[in-house]
Amino acid sequence: MTKMTGGQALAKSLYREGVRVIFGLPGVQLYHLMDGLHGEPGIRFITVRHEQATAYMADGYARAGGQIGTALMVPGPGLLNASAAISTAYSASSPVLVVSGQIERDHIGGDSGMLHEVNDQIDAISPVTKWAHRIMDPADVPNAVHEAFFHLKNGRPRPVEIEIPPETLAEEADVELMEPEEPRQIVAPSEQIEAAAQALAEAKNPLIWAGGGVISSQGSEALTKLAEYLQAPVVMTAEGKGAISDHHPLSLGALWLRNDTIAKQDKGHDVIFAVGTRLVTANWIEGQKVIQVDIDDEELGRNYENTMGIQGDAKRTMEDLVTALAAKMPQRDDRSSDVAAEKAQRSDDIIKRQPQGELLDAVRRAMPEDGILVSGMTQLGYYSRAHFPVYEPRTFITSSYSGNLGYAYPTALGAKVAQPDKAVVCLSGDGGFMFNSQEMSTAVAHGINVVVVVFNDNAYGNVKRDQMNQFGGRTIGVELHNPDFVKLAEAYGAKGFVANGPAELESTLKEALTLDAPVLIEVPVGPMPSPFFRQPGE
Repeated sequence: MTKMTGGQALAKSLYREGVRVIFGLPGVQLYHLMDGLHGEPGIRFITVRHEQATAYMADGYARAGGQIGTALMVPGPGLLNASAAISTAYSASSPVLVVSGQIERDHIGGDSGMLHEVNDQIDAISPVTKWAHRIMDPADVPNAVHEAFFHLKNGRPRPVEIEIPPETLAEEADVELMEPEEPRQIVAPSEQIEAAAQALAEAKNPLIWAGGGVISSQGSEALTKLAEYLQAPVVMTAEGKGAISDHHPLSLGALWLRNDTIAKQDKGHDVIFAVGTRLVTANWIEGQKVIQVDIDDEELGRNYENTMGIQGDAKRTMEDLVTALAAKMPQRDDRSSDVAAEKAQRSDDIIKRQPQGELLDAVRRAMPEDGILVSGMTQLGYYSRAHFPVYEPRTFITSSYSGNLGYAYPTALGAKVAQPDKAVVCLSGDGGFMFNSQEMSTAVAHGINVVVVVFNDNAYGNVKRDQMNQFGGRTIGVELHNPDFVKLAEAYGAKGFVANGPAELESTLKEALTLDAPVLIEVPVGPMPSPFFRQPGE
């Protein structure tokens, strides 16, 4: 044992568990932790300009880099400011460690009006965390951190929170540091693997439905092998984009945002193999048998009754399935021409949206294939979920079902910190960008060279169009007064450009990705048609 403060014990425990970057905003309850971090030069501290950005950046870092992201903030309003971002990480099954301060130890639960008091903040944050814990004794710090990493590294990846009062950070104690937590793989029962393999072997035309759990488990190679063995087409959720390359002949791309017909009976898919997805869009499935693989047993059959559920790690389960299938059947004959025809039919079944399609194609042409796109809650972002080709895992990031404006830019900054050698491009609307435009200061201060493309229609454009269509042309609350975005970028020390139309966007984005600086590209746009797909005649 070694005598140290709670703050030193926390810093050293985080480093032992593999934390190398913390996105944070320091404050009075955290002083002794900040002093502990000063003594841990192996941890990079990135100071942000709003607590919301701490967890957004940690989320982007986790999803782009396949590591655990760490966010730090003061208690009460600091944690509540970060809660929208924590909610995004929760919805996207992203492993984010939230480290929050607390009020003075003897006043917790007293509702006495102490600085930053929320009575009780664990109750406030529990709906968007997998596990939350308060540390009251500095000697307990290593064990609490170790348990937090157990929850982060095992089972479904979701945020966890630890919080610690200022006295606990300041006090000295004899502390025994612990070895880092090792992940423990959940292996599906052999009888379930056998039953699923039999069902897939008997299927005439199975469909694989891949979600973000494939990427979380590093299961892209296993997914590709399974698809090739079955010669089964693969459709991906927005969170699963890149689980199989869109170059692959068995890829059908991503699910449409609304009313996808891929799993209807008349498409001929008799068995649907759903892996790493909640199947929240299961109302699109019509009568088929579903084999659902998920690491979270609570998701099995939640959204579709006719389900054969398998709890297990996605990668390991698919590897075991290929082995079991090999004992039952040879690899099926090549069906790439059939899948190509099905993919062409899917393309014909949707109405392509302009100008969204032209602008998005320009972005794809300008980016390298391994570049990371963060799709904001804007009309181009919505469109990209189904229509932006992705070729590698961890190169497409959405806000999942949380769907919050403002997440895209700070999340992209975190992704760039995790992958500094990759191009990172953020698609944002003017409304959403202004939620966290101040983080351009963070980007410049820390050399985080993200390119943000701001599509500017001086409105909450999606809402404006819907109001006009649904209420006889009447609108309210949707017009925006924006700054000069180029001057705003330059005021922070970043580069700013204006690109008019797809051709200028492509050339400007290509240039921006060569610059050693954060960049903002403003793209003036007018009203756009709905980005949500529908079938002809609807």
